[in-house]
Amino acid sequence: MRSASGCPAKRPLTGERIKNALSYLRSLLFTNNLIYLYTIVCGSLSLCGSLFDAHGRWQHAWARTWSWLILKTARIKVRIEGLEHVDPTRTTIFCANHPSAIDIPILLANLPVQFRFLAKRSLFNIPFLGWHLGRSGHIPVDREHPREALRSLDQAAQKIREGRSVVLFPEGTRSRDGKLLPFKSGSFYLAVRAGVPIVPITLIGTRAVLRPDSVHVRPGETEMIAHAPIPTEGLGLEDVEALSDRVRHQILSRFQPPED
Repeated sequence: MRSASGCPAKRPLTGERIKNALSYLRSLLFTNNLIYLYTIVCGSLSLCGSLFDAHGRWQHAWARTWSWLILKTARIKVRIEGLEHVDPTRTTIFCANHPSAIDIPILLANLPVQFRFLAKRSLFNIPFLGWHLGRSGHIPVDREHPREALRSLDQAAQKIREGRSVVLFPEGTRSRDGKLLPFKSGSFYLAVRAGVPIVPITLIGTRAVLRPDSVHVRPGETEMIAHAPIPTEGLGLEDVEALSDRVRHQILSRFQPPED
């Protein structure tokens, strides 16, 4: 059978469509509502506990619990590779690709270190979320004004030098088509200023379980691959571009673009 354009018409995938519809319904009525519940409960306990923990360990523990609950509820499995490259005793910058919002729970649940995220300063102005970010020790970065951005990166570098490991998404935002976006130079300016090693991380399959701008959380298998650390000690600002290229090459070495 051919369509009006002369091309072979595709047969309706009735079984697949029914399965997809049921998966969407489960996500909408069950998984998402539990995620909202986990967020309220774990966020509240984390925020309350922050009054007694100035270092953020209590908050990080609740963030890991929140992440574990989400992954278990959504039936998302994570295959982990390369944890021998992660030294819990050494301050590190982790750089990961960012195809999905589910990347954050995957990293929180599976990186065996205390770390914080770099987040847009505007997020710190949102009630409850901003309070939690600030009390948990996450680091604000101004992306709107170049001069303020450099100042905030220098402040972040100082916190990293003091012993605070961080996770960065050097693409700056989630990739809408699943392809690896160009890296922002600010992430590597920060790494050079901090002088601590970078561990590149490749995340695979996360877009398949939760696409950007979607509420359909699907069960599935994902991968988190940690690569060998890249030293930054002794590098200068003239090395920022080469450092960015080296990290990108490591992430791409195991990167799998989406089939669609």
